[in-house]
Amino acid sequence: MKRLPKTTNWIAALLLLGSVSACGEDGADSSITTVTDPSETETTEAGSGTAVVGVTVDLSYPIVDTGQVLFYGDSDEIEAPGTSEAFFGQDAGYVGLQPSHADNGDGTVTDLTTGLMWQQDPGDKMTYSEAAASADSFELAGYDDWRLPSIKELYSLIDFSGVDPDPNCSTSDDCEMTPFIDTDFFAFEYGNTDAGDRLIDSQWATSTVYVGTTMGGDDTMFGVNFADGRIKGYPITNPQGSQKEFFAIYVRGNPDYGVNDFVDNGDGTVSDLATGLMWQQSDSIDGTDWSEALDYCEALDTGGYDDWRLPNAKELQSIVDYTRSPSTSNSAAIDPIFSASTITDEGGDSDYGFYWTGTTHVQEVIGGSNAVYVTFGEALGWMQNPRNSEYILLDVHGAGAQRSDPKTGDAADYPNGRGPQGDVIRIDNLVRCVADA
Repeated sequence: MKRLPKTTNWIAALLLLGSVSACGEDGADSSITTVTDPSETETTEAGSGTAVVGVTVDLSYPIVDTGQVLFYGDSDEIEAPGTSEAFFGQDAGYVGLQPSHADNGDGTVTDLTTGLMWQQDPGDKMTYSEAAASADSFELAGYDDWRLPSIKELYSLIDFSGVDPDPNCSTSDDCEMTPFIDTDFFAFEYGNTDAGDRLIDSQWATSTVYVGTTMGGDDTMFGVNFADGRIKGYPITNPQGSQKEFFAIYVRGNPDYGVNDFVDNGDGTVSDLATGLMWQQSDSIDGTDWSEALDYCEALDTGGYDDWRLPNAKELQSIVDYTRSPSTSNSAAIDPIFSASTITDEGGDSDYGFYWTGTTHVQEVIGGSNAVYVTFGEALGWMQNPRNSEYILLDVHGAGAQRSDPKTGDAADYPNGRGPQGDVIRIDNLVRCVADA
C-alpha cells in the first residue's frame, strides 16, 4: 500500500496517488474532485459532482472536513503546536476534503464534495411523521426524487467552526454564538423562545431511527442539532403524547453516501474503500483524557504504519453502524469487523464506550474546554424522577450519538451528569485511530 508522510494532507495525497472514475446516478459522472484552482472548476449537472482539469477522485462516501481551523489546549485557543508539543494531532492540524457548495438559484444547493443536492430552506418545523411522509410527494427545481436524509447524509453538513450558545441565554441578542451549518448556503433558525422553545431547539430530522429505545421506551429518531453541534436521539413524541416538531430538509443524489465498504487488511487495520480511510481494528482498551488520546494515536504503529491520528468528528461518525445497539444486537454500534472494548457503565452494567475525536466543541462561556466524542455504546444520562426526585440512569440519546466531554478533570465532579438529560461525563474515553488509506 502506497503511503505518504504524516505531514502530507489528504488533498496532496490524492494528487500523488492518482485517480479512477465511476458512474453514479443516471449514469452521470459522480466523481468527487480535488479543486486546486477554482478557475479550472466546471460544475456539471446538479447533483452529479464537478469536473476539474487534473485529478478526479472517486469515493462514494467522501468525508467533508469539519471546518475547524483553530487550535485549542485544555480550554483556551493556542498557536498551532509542533510535533513534539502537547496537543499536537488535533483536528485543525489535518486538512481534509474541504466543503464546497453551489447555490443553484432555484431553492437547491449542490454539495460539490459529496455529490448530494439539498433543499436550501427547511421552512417551518413539522412532526417526524409529516417529514417522512412528505418526502414522497415533494418536488423542487424540477426534481421529484427527494428523500429525507439519513443521519450520515445530514451530518455531512455540520461545521465545527460553530459556537454552542450559553445554556442560560434566552434570546439570540444576549448570546455570542455561531450555527454549526454554513448559513451562506442554508437557511437556519434558532429555537423560537417566544413560542416556548429553548434557543438551542434547532433539531433537524433524519430518516435514521434508533433500533434501541431511549428514555425508557420511546421511539427515537437520530437528528442533528445545528444550534449546539450535536447528534442526539430524539423521542418522536412528547411526554404528554403529542408529536415533537423538527426542521427537515430533503436531499437527492449519490444513493451510496453513508454506505461503508470495509476490508480487513489482516494486519490489525481495516480500510474503508468508500471513504478512503484506514482504521485501527481494535481500540485503546483503556480510557484516556483528550491530550493523552492525541498522544496515543500519534505514537501508534499498528500495521507498520506511523501516520495515525485521532479522527475528527465526521471521520469517527462515519463508522457508526446505526443498525446495531447494545440492547438489540448485544454489540457496540459498529461493524463486527472491528473489536470494541466492553466497559462497566455508571450503573454497574456491561456496556460499550464513548470514543474521543480530535475536534474541539466550542461553547460560548467555557470556550474550548470540551472535545467531541461519539457513542458506540448507550448514550447514558441521569434523568430525575419527578415523583421522588431520584436520578435514574437511562439511554437518553442512543448508541451513535455525538456529544462532548471535558478534556480533562475528574468525572466524579459530575455525579448527576450535565445538561437537561443529565449526560454522563466520563473524561477518560476510548480511542480508535485513523489514517489515510
